[in-house]
Amino acid sequence: MTARIILLVTSPRLPAGLLTAAAWDAVREAPVLAGAESELTRVVRTAGAEVAVVTGGATQALLDAAAAHGTAVWLAGPTGDEALARELGLRLAREPGLAELELMYGSWDPPGARLLDAVEVMDRLASPGGDPWKRAQTHRSLAGFLLEECYEAYDAISADDTDALREELGDVLLQVLLHARLAEDLPEGKSWTVDDVAGGLVDKMVRRNPHVFAGVEAGSIEEIEANWERIKRAEKTRESVLDGIALSQPALALAAKILDRAARIGLAVPPPLAESQVDPEARLGAALLTTVAAARQSGIDPEAALRRAALAYAQAVRAAEPPSPPTPPPTPTPPG
Repeated sequence: MTARIILLVTSPRLPAGLLTAAAWDAVREAPVLAGAESELTRVVRTAGAEVAVVTGGATQALLDAAAAHGTAVWLAGPTGDEALARELGLRLAREPGLAELELMYGSWDPPGARLLDAVEVMDRLASPGGDPWKRAQTHRSLAGFLLEECYEAYDAISADDTDALREELGDVLLQVLLHARLAEDLPEGKSWTVDDVAGGLVDKMVRRNPHVFAGVEAGSIEEIEANWERIKRAEKTRESVLDGIALSQPALALAAKILDRAARIGLAVPPPLAESQVDPEARLGAALLTTVAAARQSGIDPEAALRRAALAYAQAVRAAEPPSPPTPPPTPTPPG
């Protein structure tokens, strides 16, 4: 019977004891070797298996154990021990009768596992001994960066550049993680963590989607949206239909949102007349608000319309600019 070597790979992001039944059978029935002590070696020993730590000559040690017992298990480290797997594979390719090599996944990363890495890295950066710049920030000092990163993600979406969008969403996520890490250091009673952020989001998604999580029959998109709005109103006691609007958004988008909220409850409040305003700025503001209202009635997004016009104008400006003069070559330095 051919000897067998099992390379047991596990996720470093899950608790060490969360192994498949096949993995537990393997470590209980065969000698176990590893390259270093770890939480996984401790757990396996606690379960009654013996683990030998091999600091050198791991390939030969595995071959010897497999020859003596029929099967040997290697507990791979957090990075998978690819160098050992490569060396062992080459050895068995040259001498195929020594043993069969089997890769076994004792556990694997669930979707979103790299978020745990991101949280860990941010904790390191924002803790004592980490990055002084990040440790010096506050929620207020970071506010502009959060807006900037969101705008850059918007630009990537507008350009249909999904590769750029992936990168820009990472930058947005960085801001979320940094804000959450800084909040851990707030005074007692005011602090919160990234788990509080994620937990609140999960609760909200489940609560606002009863057609998915609570067996409520799903109707049309319009019915789902109406139900979403009813749930939101039940969650938050608001005195006005305008409560909850982000007041720091661009003015055109803000005006459109206010008009939309008023229309939801059937309010028809006319915009102020430009000619009735007492100063030029107020007259211009009233005229712009009237234009936004007209755009909304026509089904046009005024923010998108102005952005489109501004970008077209920017191209016209670039085309009209005189060519830049060539850069003169550097003046040679006289010898001496």
